[in-house]
Amino acid sequence: MSEKSNTYFISDLHLGMDSDRDCRVREKIVIDWLNSVRKDAMAIWFLGDVFDYWFEYRHVVPRGFTRFLGKLGEMADEGTDIHFFTGNHDIWIFDYLPSEIGLTVHREPLIREFNGKKFFLGHGDGYSPMDLGYLFIKRIFKSRFLHWCYARIHPNAATAFARWSSKRSRDSRNLPEYMGIEKEDIIRYSREHSTKNPDIAFYLFGHRHLAYDVEINQHTRVICLGDWITNFTYAEFNGERLELKKFFKDRGNIIYDRL
Repeated sequence: MSEKSNTYFISDLHLGMDSDRDCRVREKIVIDWLNSVRKDAMAIWFLGDVFDYWFEYRHVVPRGFTRFLGKLGEMADEGTDIHFFTGNHDIWIFDYLPSEIGLTVHREPLIREFNGKKFFLGHGDGYSPMDLGYLFIKRIFKSRFLHWCYARIHPNAATAFARWSSKRSRDSRNLPEYMGIEKEDIIRYSREHSTKNPDIAFYLFGHRHLAYDVEINQHTRVICLGDWITNFTYAEFNGERLELKKFFKDRGNIIYDRL
């Protein structure tokens, strides 16, 4: 087996957001991608919203995603480190996936060094000055008491309500296209953060469902990972270069140009 040397970053799969048939189609595309990186993947970082909804009861977890979770388990058994950030859709991931697959869950942004280069990693939500209300709600959703209360609801009712709420939220808001360096919240945050942390080479986020790679100074880039609903994009770090790519099973992987 070839040496595993690459680190991959991927975000916003939103598995479970569509009909069972459409979900299986997208799940199969994700599995095809996992198979394509399996031999050289030292680590895979999922930067949030892997699932459109996730809630763990003591003895019950959401139905579906069997092939995806099985593939992650296989890769973990083969030595690939799997990391999950919780996003705003799957904030209630607890101990089931770590115990069954062996992955590591992260709930807050972090700085991690890979081969001498520092990365800032996070889901990407909560960086807008207008997000104070959202951040308050997020704190409530993190409370153990609310988790306990929600767990009293029957899984069928809780799942139906969560899927209805998620669909209603998507239907009621249109994510804007790329707004430029001055207006993109994660770029503005990264520029400010970088002034005090000039040794960070890369800022990686999801959440925006846009794929872009932006230089904010001579030594620092901001990468937004897109999604696996329409973009099918990810980032690959080979120890020297970080590249934003688009997955095409039959045509190889296309590298995104920087903005």
